[in-house]
Amino acid sequence: MIGCVIAMDREADLLSQMKVKHIASRYGKPVRVGSAFGTDVALVTCGVGKVNAAAGACAALEAGADVLLNFGAAGGLNPQTTEVGEVYLIDRAVQYDFDCAQLNGLPVGTLDGETEPFLPLFCPPLPYPRRALGTGDRFNDSPADHALLLSLGCDVREMEGGAIAQVCKYAGVPFCSVKAISDVYGLGSTTGQFRENCARALRALGARLPEIFAALGGAV
Repeated sequence: MIGCVIAMDREADLLSQMKVKHIASRYGKPVRVGSAFGTDVALVTCGVGKVNAAAGACAALEAGADVLLNFGAAGGLNPQTTEVGEVYLIDRAVQYDFDCAQLNGLPVGTLDGETEPFLPLFCPPLPYPRRALGTGDRFNDSPADHALLLSLGCDVREMEGGAIAQVCKYAGVPFCSVKAISDVYGLGSTTGQFRENCARALRALGARLPEIFAALGGAV
C-alpha cells in the first residue's frame, strides 16, 4: 500500500479520482483508505509544517502503508536549477531549521544520531531531474534563510518532506517525494508567485501521478 502524506487539500485533490473504501482518524488526521491508479492507497491530508507531517506519516504507516509518498507544490531556490511548473524527484532532504551546532559542533540540519545533514530518499525509476530538499517551518523571503539553504546544497524548499523522511528512517520504510515548483527565489515575492502559479504547478504534477504510482508499485 502507498501512503500519501499530503499537506494541503488542493494537493490532495489531485487524487480526487481515488475510490475510498473507508475513512478513519489517526493522530487527529483523516485517513482515507482505498485505491487509485490500480494501487491500494492510504491518503492522509496532514496540514502544513513538520509536526503535522510527522503525525501524518505515522498515521499512514499505522494504516498499513509499505512506502510513503509526498507530492505537492514547493519553492525553488535558484532560477538556474529550478523552474516554475517543472516537476522534480527529491533524492535527499534536510531540516534546515534544526540547529544543535553550538552544542555538538555538527553542521546545521544534522539530526540526533546522524553525522551529516541530509537524509536520503527513495528514488523510483522516474525520468525527472533530481533535486535536494530543504524543509523548515517557515515560508518567507528571508535572505538569511536563502543563504543557509544554498550553503547546505538545497535546490528546493518546503515545510514537510524532511520530517517525513525522518519518520520513515526510524520506521525502516521507503519514502519518495515529488515536487512541482510554484515559486522561485529571486523572481519576485514568493508569496505572490505561489498564489499565481500554484494551480499551474499542481496541474503539471497531477498529469504525472499515474506514472509515479506505477513506478512506486513496481519498485517496492
